[in-house]
Amino acid sequence: MRPVPPPLIDRHTHLEGALDPVWVRRAAAQRGLVPPAGLEALWAGEALPFEGFIAPFLFGAGLLDGAEAVREAVLAVARRTQSAEGSGFDLWVCPHFLVIHKAQISLTDLWRGLEEGLAEAQSWGLASCVVVEAVNHFGPKHGTAVLDLVLPECPSFVTGFSTGGLEGSPFREWAPIFDRARLAGLRLAAHAGENGPGSHVREAVLEGGVSRIVHGIRADAATLELLAERGIPVDICPTSNRALAADVVPHPLPRMLAAGVRCALGTDDPGVIPCDLATEAEAARAMGLSPAQLDLLRRHGAEDAWCLAGSSKGR
Repeated sequence: MRPVPPPLIDRHTHLEGALDPVWVRRAAAQRGLVPPAGLEALWAGEALPFEGFIAPFLFGAGLLDGAEAVREAVLAVARRTQSAEGSGFDLWVCPHFLVIHKAQISLTDLWRGLEEGLAEAQSWGLASCVVVEAVNHFGPKHGTAVLDLVLPECPSFVTGFSTGGLEGSPFREWAPIFDRARLAGLRLAAHAGENGPGSHVREAVLEGGVSRIVHGIRADAATLELLAERGIPVDICPTSNRALAADVVPHPLPRMLAAGVRCALGTDDPGVIPCDLATEAEAARAMGLSPAQLDLLRRHGAEDAWCLAGSSKGR
């Protein structure tokens, strides 16, 4: 009898980058807005440097101005996951950016939109969880403000804390923030080695104390050995990497797997850089991965997914 494959999980996707382009165009028109040229370029499959990605990303984020828009963003993730025959997703969200920095939605409405969207996704048979994100280049004081905002009444669907954005603030300076999140019962992750040097990956693990890396594509051989030795999961998003880190060629995924790193696939910002789990698997296959390696990606994706880890936190 053929073994049942593990669940297919989108291991990394952002709420703010998830909205369906059709919805974005309609919502923008209703608000008298025009999508920026950079967003149109990304929708057309063009590559941009990471700095050129920020404005298109923020345009979509700016439309998350009510609970219904947040719910729609969650359902956009759920629809993509379901259409690719996926079983769940780990969802990154920036509450402080939306609620305080931009002041475009209340925390109550943000949580309500997330709760309603996640509940509907669950009714479709999809597992899910939320990872609260702080913006690295805003610095550790921002990280403190993020935790001050979300921890007092943190919903049960929030299972993790992560940094994202430009890798401009040393991860060692974030260590007290990560420690506080850990003590609050949250799992820890960091975007590292994407728009910053590969040394950031090592620093995030050894000095920041994180237990999961997003991207990590600039890591050197010694750092890959560290990740493998410690069993640190790494979320890989080939389509996003091709668009925003076009200088990293060839893509290091085959080398990472060969080094024993627990890589899995995610879509990152599929409403900005169009993709889904099926396109990510095809991109991995085009790198020369064998069927066994593709199966390994799927197995890692399920085994290390926070949305499948139940209510226990703190890994």
